[in-house]
Amino acid sequence: MARAGLTTERLTRAGADLADEVGFDHVTASELARRFDVKVASLYSHVRNTHDLRTRIALLALEELADRASDAVAGRAGKDALTAFANVYRDYAREHPGRAAATRMSLDPETAAASAGVRHAQMTRAILRGYDLTEPDQTHAVRLLGSVFHGYVSLELAGGFSHSAPDSQETWTRTMDALDALLRNWPTPPTR
Repeated sequence: MARAGLTTERLTRAGADLADEVGFDHVTASELARRFDVKVASLYSHVRNTHDLRTRIALLALEELADRASDAVAGRAGKDALTAFANVYRDYAREHPGRAAATRMSLDPETAAASAGVRHAQMTRAILRGYDLTEPDQTHAVRLLGSVFHGYVSLELAGGFSHSAPDSQETWTRTMDALDALLRNWPTPPTR
């Protein structure tokens, strides 16, 4: 019988909080069981194992992030939408570093297709339509934006920008300016 008070949702949220505290890579079913002062076996009617727990945390984080991003970009276009979207990623990672790391977990194709990751891609593509990008350039731009957002935030959170001027916020603002300029002037592929 499952321990009273334990549910899949409660364990997932507690796992997400644990990820923010100790890092996503350090989240395990046994560590979560210690937090609830129960045996690991007590969790197994709610999560199958550590991989299942981490997958659930990733799905929760993707959903939370998609909800925030959707609210932030609603009614915006162009640079305003791009900046609002990017700021959501940055702010979320600052508030929830473990959850943000979870959003980069490799999911199996079926799980990924059913996740809020699809909403992230749709929102990114909607922003890019404001820049009049078509395929395959739109896919190239989606990858570029994801790389810049995740890369910048990862370096910033690791303290990579804290030892020199200018301030990280100033660089972030300039990065948004540069991305906007690049997207407005996307290079045409060379003819073959």
